[in-house]
Amino acid sequence: MNQGLPPRWYAHPYNRVELYRLTAALGWLPRRARLGLARRIAHLALSFLPGERAVVRKTLGVMTGATGRRLDGLTVEVFGEFAMCFSDLISASRRPARLGSYVGAMWGVERLQGLDGSVVSLTAHIGNWELAGRILAQRSAGTTHLVVAVEEARVLERWLRRDGDGVRFVPRSHPTVSLALMAALRRGESVALQGDRALGTRGDVSVPFFGHPAPFPIGPFQLARAAAVPLVPAFCTLDGDGRYALRVLEPLTIVRGGEEDALRAWVSMLEGLVAQKPTQWFNFFDIWNPFGA
Repeated sequence: MNQGLPPRWYAHPYNRVELYRLTAALGWLPRRARLGLARRIAHLALSFLPGERAVVRKTLGVMTGATGRRLDGLTVEVFGEFAMCFSDLISASRRPARLGSYVGAMWGVERLQGLDGSVVSLTAHIGNWELAGRILAQRSAGTTHLVVAVEEARVLERWLRRDGDGVRFVPRSHPTVSLALMAALRRGESVALQGDRALGTRGDVSVPFFGHPAPFPIGPFQLARAAAVPLVPAFCTLDGDGRYALRVLEPLTIVRGGEEDALRAWVSMLEGLVAQKPTQWFNFFDIWNPFGA
């Protein structure tokens, strides 16, 4: 791992092409059977991921107050639900027509209909975040630019990120990414980002999260303010019926000097959703101390 960069889930040695091929190969199974198998495999794999398991257990303890066997059970479920969401992501990426059948409830989507022109959509690593971007793209005019981290193993990109169906993936590390996103917003297109992983730069702002300060990136809020477009909080979580619920929360209008206030409002929304779905919070590092300082 490069010095100074935040830990990433896909940085571990088990992020191999063979696992992506296996996940894709299971796509022929009925969805219920596929998800059940993915969940069981993840439970078995826990013994190979002691570092991630310890971090997840600590995080859940802070977020839920759980201890003992209940905390152990929640920890196991994080990995199981991650595997289920990952399996659906691979399946939908390779067969986009399936996406509609995966989605159940849509909450607040009427808020999008009241917006005219470009938006910055901000999500987090909860539930199935890339499916959220694809769903929103289907309901938006023009192209939606999804900002993503560059995979360490570039060969893996073909399993997850394919342009098309109104979606264009934009690597965050590209030196002119900010200019490209501004240009897209001015053309009337939309931008979708994740806002829950600090970058280790001066663009991080410390905000209370479950009672403890944690760094969050201010960049998405600066982008929305500079482009004079609304910032729309949107999340896609797996519900008890086995389908996804898309939640579009109240859009934020950001004025000059109000970026940090908007960030705090968004983090409060995120905290509320994570409290409801703690086993779908898929950050496998210490969110309060991501750089080990």
